[in-house]
Amino acid sequence: MIGYAALVQDLKRLKDLGYIKTHRAGNTGIGKTLEDELKIKENNVPGPNGLMLELKSTRKHTKSLLTLFTKSPLPPKANSLLLKQFGYPSAKGNNKKKLHSTVNAVDFNNLKGKPGFKIKISTNKIELVTPDGKSFGYWDKNTLRESFERKLPRLMYVKADVNGDGKQEMFWFNETWLLNGFDFENFLNLLKEGTIMVDIRIGQYSNGRTHDHGTAFRVLPDKLELCFSHRKQIM
Repeated sequence: MIGYAALVQDLKRLKDLGYIKTHRAGNTGIGKTLEDELKIKENNVPGPNGLMLELKSTRKHTKSLLTLFTKSPLPPKANSLLLKQFGYPSAKGNNKKKLHSTVNAVDFNNLKGKPGFKIKISTNKIELVTPDGKSFGYWDKNTLRESFERKLPRLMYVKADVNGDGKQEMFWFNETWLLNGFDFENFLNLLKEGTIMVDIRIGQYSNGRTHDHGTAFRVLPDKLELCFSHRKQIM
């Protein structure tokens, strides 16, 4: 396995090469290209002090949101309450309801032609609340911390400028960060300003039981490093 110092040198070599044509068309092209150029078969790479890091890459200035983690709100019946109150008929015509909405802490989402709910931030938890202050679910501080650290414990995060698209897309890998340690206060600040949002994706099974398709906390990729307490730019 390549050592950490050699890996950093390889990343600097990639930066000096300038734009590299994608090795695969589509969203996953950037990760495939980076791994191929670094000759890495898995996305776990050596870090300083022998710690393993997850290698992630992103296109700079992309508007596509990055999923930080998925976690259903509490209490256990919260999704069912949300679906009952705000759900609408599925387009499949199967007499089932669904609720697909992106919610933030800045504005109420619009459901059924009127304000639905938004994120309310407290000291130790965040809630989903209606304009009249009724809560339809929450996440506590420890749950958020554990969910984040389980999904994104330590990262080597590589950013690239982009030219072209599809099979002609080209990447210039010119910025790398070492990231670890969940920064809850920064996480809350990003929620407050609407940089982090929550995607609600709820449906129903054939028997009518509520199905969470993945309630996801998501962020603009250029802001990911702000979620970490330890940030070191190495390139």
